[in-house]
Amino acid sequence: MAQDPSSLPPIGLFDVKAQQALIRPEIDRRIAAVLDSGRFVQGPEVEEVEKALAGLAGAAHCVGVSSGTDALQIAMMAEGIGRGDAVFLPAFTYTATAEVPLVLGATPVFVDVDPDTFNIDIADLKNRIALVKAEGKLRPRAVVGVDLFGLPADWVAIEAICAEEGMFALDDAAQAFGGALNGKRLGNWAGAAALSFYPTKTLGCYGDGGALLTNDAEKAELYRSLRTHGEGKTRYEVMRTGMNGRLDTIQAAILLCKLPLLENELKSRASIAAAYDAALAGTVQTPAKPAGAESAYGLYSIALADEAQRTRVQEACKARGVPTAVYYPLPLHHQPAYREAHASALGQVPPLPVSEALCKRILALPMHPYLDDAQAARVTEAVLAGV
Repeated sequence: MAQDPSSLPPIGLFDVKAQQALIRPEIDRRIAAVLDSGRFVQGPEVEEVEKALAGLAGAAHCVGVSSGTDALQIAMMAEGIGRGDAVFLPAFTYTATAEVPLVLGATPVFVDVDPDTFNIDIADLKNRIALVKAEGKLRPRAVVGVDLFGLPADWVAIEAICAEEGMFALDDAAQAFGGALNGKRLGNWAGAAALSFYPTKTLGCYGDGGALLTNDAEKAELYRSLRTHGEGKTRYEVMRTGMNGRLDTIQAAILLCKLPLLENELKSRASIAAAYDAALAGTVQTPAKPAGAESAYGLYSIALADEAQRTRVQEACKARGVPTAVYYPLPLHHQPAYREAHASALGQVPPLPVSEALCKRILALPMHPYLDDAQAARVTEAVLAGV
């Protein structure tokens, strides 16, 4: 007789408590040290975590900021991106990637995604750049590649396109810290990489936080100025229009407690993903594994045959105490905030069929480093029961 799912230990889509239990004394010690010092803004922990993050990624410089969204904005502000500029980005991703160009007065140009990797489609990117150039209304200025669900985008191709077109390449690695491509960790590709430390990321703090990784010393210095109101060598020397985008000292302290766990957590995520792959391959579409790409598995998302099958799988999972989520229910060009910009970007807008279809097929399963073998088996059994 099958065991009643309600009697089994709950499975979390994410689990920040299991990790916290391992390091709570160190967290308490670090937070107490910040409280005792009174240096709540730009305390020494910020510089300490910047150095540690740069070292882990193999990047020359790290600049801590207040969120992944602000990391994207500071990077674009440093390039002077604004009115009349076209910023190319995938239509299938989180809203932050698209809202930043609009906040700066630029125009997001949505690009379809690859049906296997779910990352920006290189052929469609080339096509839309050509269309923007032919129309002459906008200047092609930047490509934001998103390492969706932790899988690195095709940075070799993106960098080549940006070099040829004189455009800025920006890596939105919010879901992918710890991922690598061709032996290089993310943070070494593109002109800069934007990180998010939202609590459910591969490295998360206990609030909002982010960072920029770059190998360009001048850009790193500019990012530091922009995150602090555009200040120069002294606090009241204002060199440029900036923003208030600093990483809080307490969040930096928490990240310092979590960093020593990251490498083993990445291995655990990969092991769980392999178990999911083995059980689900051939039944549903599992995450792609392009040659040379190492996913950080910030999320583990499958694609079902259609919306009806996804609904059946969701119901089967819910009945068995397995949480799921849909990232993302709408492509960005269908979001009310972006429809007008999408319609005006190109005179005749090519369709985005893969992004539109994925929103009806995608489903995220539980993914965190503290899932055990029995829980992983429960997840895949629930999925298979609904297919």
